[in-house]
Amino acid sequence: MEIVHVYTKLRAEFGRQCLFSDRPAELLVDVLPDPSLGLQFIHKTPRDQALQACRDMSEHQVNTERFESDSCGINHVEGGWPKDVNPQEMEQTIRFRKKVEKDESYINSTLQLGSVMEHSIRQNNAVDIYQEYFEDEEEVEESQEPPSAKTINVFRDPNEVKRTVTCLSWHPDSGRKLAAAYSCLEFQKTSKDMNLDSYIWDVENPNRPEMTLKPTSPLVCLEYNPKDSHTLVGGSYNGQIAYWDTRRGSQPVELSSVEQSHRDPVYKIIWLQSKTGTDAFSASTDGQVLWWDVRKLSEPTERLVLDPGREGNLDRALGAISLEFESTMPTKFLVGTEQGVVVSCNRKAKTPAEKIVCTYDGHHGPVYALQRNPFFPKNFLTVGDWTARIWSEDIKESSIMWTKYQMSYLTDACWSPVRPSVFFTVKMDGVLDVWDILFKQNDPTLSLKVCDEALYSLRVQDNGRLVACGSQQGGATLLEICSGLSTLQKNEKSLLAAMFERETKREKILEARQREIRLKERSRSEQSREEEGGREEGEESPDQLIARAENDFYSVVETEMRRRREKEDEENQEKGVCEEKEVKDEAETSQ
Repeated sequence: MEIVHVYTKLRAEFGRQCLFSDRPAELLVDVLPDPSLGLQFIHKTPRDQALQACRDMSEHQVNTERFESDSCGINHVEGGWPKDVNPQEMEQTIRFRKKVEKDESYINSTLQLGSVMEHSIRQNNAVDIYQEYFEDEEEVEESQEPPSAKTINVFRDPNEVKRTVTCLSWHPDSGRKLAAAYSCLEFQKTSKDMNLDSYIWDVENPNRPEMTLKPTSPLVCLEYNPKDSHTLVGGSYNGQIAYWDTRRGSQPVELSSVEQSHRDPVYKIIWLQSKTGTDAFSASTDGQVLWWDVRKLSEPTERLVLDPGREGNLDRALGAISLEFESTMPTKFLVGTEQGVVVSCNRKAKTPAEKIVCTYDGHHGPVYALQRNPFFPKNFLTVGDWTARIWSEDIKESSIMWTKYQMSYLTDACWSPVRPSVFFTVKMDGVLDVWDILFKQNDPTLSLKVCDEALYSLRVQDNGRLVACGSQQGGATLLEICSGLSTLQKNEKSLLAAMFERETKREKILEARQREIRLKERSRSEQSREEEGGREEGEESPDQLIARAENDFYSVVETEMRRRREKEDEENQEKGVCEEKEVKDEAETSQ
């Protein structure tokens, strides 16, 4: 049987009672200090803990489903005719019109609607809703906003194996379409699964390309025809030239033969200013510039070999990697080469040797970009190695302006079509730089990290507001530049003209000074050569002079070593004498 304790009293009723009363202090326990216990005392390490009196929050990211839009077209056919009337038959429609015009209801409805239409027409004539007020007033300068740019869209390569966007071209009329050429330029990195297609994108629909171009080899360059927005010409990786008409589908309309084409990839192709609007010329690293008529691509109409010796030798030709043609200078064109040299050429020269006019040498690597200033065609921009340079046609020895060396390699550049002093560059670290040389020359006005991979191509829309950048992984990023960098500033042309003229004069003075120094050195070397020519026949040959110089050198070295040894011996003797003297002094002291 279990023993159970049952307490019937309340807890407050048992135990010592609390007696509260006013009485003097009473000492109950007196514990004296014990020093021995202090040795066992352990100091606790202080610890700080911060507390924030706020509610805990958590952040989550949700990626919504991608919205895909689809464009549909509707073919409207003329309607409203009775079933027994065929709208395609002219006689039936005329007969039916005459019948309706004689009907009284038709005449009455026309009279009723006539008064309504007359009122609307009079109202439109009285008030011009499209009238621009104060159009003669000068624009008030807006407050200077900081330079900026924002990403509008990104067009990604829809294929699994990503390729580099090697070239971009804007639609010449509306600027609402962007043609992009895709290929892999890395040596022997092309895979068998790589797609060959290039695309035309609608800038408002990044989900799906508007049209696919199907070349026989990946396109390295692609250009819209400025005279006919339906036609494009492209240069392939295998050297062929292809011509498309977007009204006739994705396949090329014309294709050059392999035997008559370039031997290397076509890095640049440009439409020429001609009456027919069908002429173009291309450049490749095989050292040739070829002229074509896209209506007949069986063979080039003209050929130029970029041989610096002007002999037309293809083995010694400079590989072309960029090209520039200005319509205001129809006979001149510029070629940027792999060797860092810009070649100025004249197409209308009589002989092939005269077609190469001069060269500009200033880059350590290939000239990836080359473009004349649209407002000052005598000045052109080049990009190669880690710098961008601005040249004047009159100065061959050096560029008139250049950027400082960047940390990453520059891959492309172009001028702004609306602001003479602004140009854009892209780099291997994925940065887009916007330079305003009137504002500052040492650093870009705006640097923008577009993506994490390298940028390879760049193209600005004709209105100067939209910029497209192509990356290594097949992404074409569309950016909108702020109005400050895309609107012509007051007195900008005159200020830039004065700057270019000043820098050109400075370089001319330096060039004349260098020429003078070279002439002096040449005359001095000729004098020394004449003096050497008057030597006696018994004078030593160069080999004998070298041998004698070596003997003299070794004899001088031996003499110096002998002198040092004698000096060491003398020091040792002096040291011995000093030691003997110290010993004698110690002996005398002890006695």
